[in-house]
Amino acid sequence: MQNVTVATCSLDQWALDFDGNLERTKRSIELAKQKGATYRVGPELELSGYGCEDHFHEIDTFQHSAEALADILKSGLTDGILCDIGLPMLHNSVPYNCRAMCLNGKVVCIRPKLFLADDGNYREPRWFTRWERLGEAEDHYLSPALAAATGQQSCLFGDCSIQTLDTRVASETCEELFTPNSPHIHLGLSGVEILGNGSGSHFELRKLDKRIDLIRSATEKSGGVYLYANQLGCDGGRMLYDGCALIAVNGNIVAQGSQFSLADVEVITAVIDLEEIRAYRIAKASRGVQASRTRPIPVVHANFRLVDAKSCDPVSAPLSVRYHLPEEQIAYGPAVWLWDYARRTGASGFFLPLSGGADSSSTAAIVGAMCQMVAKAALNGDERVIADARRMAGQGPDYLPTDPREFANCIMHTAYLGTENSSQGTENFAKGLAEAIGNYHLTVKIDGVVSAILTLFRAVFGGREPRFKVHGGSFSENQALQNIQARSRMLLSYLFGQLLPWVRGNSGFLLVLGSGNVDEGLRGYLTKYDCSSADLNPIGGISKVDLKRFLWWAAKPETEGGLGFGILQAISEAPPTAELEPITDAYTQTDEADMGMTYQELSTFGRLRKISRCGPVSMFKRLLTQWDHLEPAEVASKVKHFFRSYAMNRHKMSTITPSVHCESYGCDDNRFDLRPIFIDARFPFQFRMIDRICAAQSSPKL
Repeated sequence: MQNVTVATCSLDQWALDFDGNLERTKRSIELAKQKGATYRVGPELELSGYGCEDHFHEIDTFQHSAEALADILKSGLTDGILCDIGLPMLHNSVPYNCRAMCLNGKVVCIRPKLFLADDGNYREPRWFTRWERLGEAEDHYLSPALAAATGQQSCLFGDCSIQTLDTRVASETCEELFTPNSPHIHLGLSGVEILGNGSGSHFELRKLDKRIDLIRSATEKSGGVYLYANQLGCDGGRMLYDGCALIAVNGNIVAQGSQFSLADVEVITAVIDLEEIRAYRIAKASRGVQASRTRPIPVVHANFRLVDAKSCDPVSAPLSVRYHLPEEQIAYGPAVWLWDYARRTGASGFFLPLSGGADSSSTAAIVGAMCQMVAKAALNGDERVIADARRMAGQGPDYLPTDPREFANCIMHTAYLGTENSSQGTENFAKGLAEAIGNYHLTVKIDGVVSAILTLFRAVFGGREPRFKVHGGSFSENQALQNIQARSRMLLSYLFGQLLPWVRGNSGFLLVLGSGNVDEGLRGYLTKYDCSSADLNPIGGISKVDLKRFLWWAAKPETEGGLGFGILQAISEAPPTAELEPITDAYTQTDEADMGMTYQELSTFGRLRKISRCGPVSMFKRLLTQWDHLEPAEVASKVKHFFRSYAMNRHKMSTITPSVHCESYGCDDNRFDLRPIFIDARFPFQFRMIDRICAAQSSPKL
C-alpha cells in the first residue's frame, strides 16, 4: 500500500483582511499537519480574499499578498507538507490569479489560472489575465519579500505539475472545473494522480448537486484524487461562499465538510492509496491509449515523499453525500451571510419592520435560524463565535449564548408598524412570531406620522387632500397614500435601528433588514425607498414559491428537522397583502391582484427572462406550449403585462437593498443583472410580433 494523507479546507476569508486571512490560512496548515497530511489545498485567492474586485487594480493588493505568503514560508509551517496556496501575483507586470505550490520554506512553482469566470456574478477578466500558453511554463522572478523569505531568485511559472518521489501533483482553480474541456482531463492523462482545486464558488439554491457531480466525474473517467477547497461565509459582497470542502477518489466522495458553518476554519482529510488509483487506471484500456499520446506538460521535481510508510490509518471509504433540502439552504445560507456582516461591521444586531406577512416573517425566521446556529456553536465551545456573540449582545465575559431565544432577545429587534389599514390578524402574527424566536418586539401605530405628512400637504396646496380609490380617488392619489405609509416605515426603521441599542443600555447600531423577495423585485412590486430599502435583505434572492415552502418547513418542531416556529404555518397560509388600502365589504387588497399575476407565474417569467434569456417574443412562444390550458390571447396578455411592469419599474433595481445571492434569476442590477435602467415599456416591435403569432393560432382549445 502507498498511503497518503491529504487535506483540504474551507476558510471564512474577507476581502483585504490580510491579517485575518493569513491567520486562518496558517491555522488550516497547522490543522492539516496535526492530522498527518502531507498535501494541503486552500481556497481561491485565500490570502487577499476573493472579493477584492477593483482593489485588484491596486499594486498594494499584490504586494501584501506576497508578504503574507512570505510570512507563511518563514514560519516553518510548510516543512514536511506540500501546500497549495491561492493569491494574486504579478508576472512580467501582468496580473494573474495564481496557486503557489510551497514546500519546506520554498516556492516550488506557481500555476496561474487558465480559464477565468466572466458571467453571472463574476468579472475576473476585469482584474486578471488568463494564462494563454497551455502546456508551457517559464521562469518567474520572485518579489523581494518572497526572495528574502526563501533565498530563491526564481521558480517555474505556468501550466505545470510537480513530480515528487512517489506521485505527481497539480492544481486547477474554481471555474476550470466547470469548463467543458477542463484542465483536469489533460492533467490526469499526463500522469497527475493528485489534483487540487482552490475555489471561490458561491452558494445558490440547489447548486451543490452540480458541483459534486462535476467533482465525481473529474476522477471517475480517468481515476485519481481530487481535493476541492472553498471559501466560506461572506467576504464583503452579495455572495455567500458555502464551504463544503470535498475529497473524491476514483469517482467516489470519501470526505465532505459542512456546507453552512459559523466556524472560520474547517479542515477535512482523507487517507488514499496510490496503488488503488493506478489499478483503476490500468483497468481502463481506452484511457491508456489516450494517455500514451497526450502531450506532456512541464514538470518540477521535488525531493519529497507524500507517502507515509509508517502510517497505519485505514484508507478512507466512500461515503453518502449529505445534501441540505432547499428549505434548509434558505435558513442556513443567508443566516451565515447575516452573521458575517453583523460581526464584521461591528453591529449590535438587527432591526426588522415585522408586518406579520410571509416575507418579513421569512427574514425574521432566518435570523432565528442564525441564533440557533450561534447557540450550537457556543455549546460546542467555538471561542470565536462566543466572543463575537458577547460583543454583539453587549454582554460580559461570563455570558454564554447557548440559549437561542435569549440571544435573539439581545440582538434581534422587531416592530409591527401598523396603520388604520392594518389588520388585527397580521399584528397577532407578528407578535406571535417574535415570541417564538425571542425577539425584542414593539407594536407601534404610525397613523400620527402619516397624518402629519398629509397635514403638511394640505397646508401647501390650500386644503386639497388625496383620497383612496375606494373613496373615489384617482390612481395617483391612491398610490401616493400607500407610499406615504410605506416610506414612513423606512424612516422609522432607521430611527429605531440607530437608537434602540441606546434605549436598551447597549452601544453601537443595528443593521436594518429588508424583506422583499426576488419576484417582487423583478416585477417592481415595491415602493422605492419604502421598508424594502434597508442595509441588508436576506431574502432578496429567493422566490416567493420557495419562501412558502421554507415557512412550512420552518414551522416544524426542531425534533422533526425544522426551526420550531409553529406560527409560520398560519402565516404561510394567509393571502399576501400590503395592507396599505382601507378594507371594505367589497374590497380587500391582495398582492397577486395588485400585480396582475400570481407568484407562480412571476417565478416562471423570471426564470425564462434570466436563465433562458428570453425576450418578449421568445417567452411568449415558450409559454404557448407550457401554458396550454390558456388561450394564446391570454398568454400574450400576461407576457405583455409582465414586460411592461418590468420595464417601467426597472429603475427600482438601481437602488435595491443588497441581498445574498440565492437564485440564478436574481434581479440585482448592481452585480448580477446588467440590463438598462430605462427601457421602452411599450415594446412596440416585440408586441406586434406577439399579436401576429396570436392571430395565426388555431381556434379555442377543446
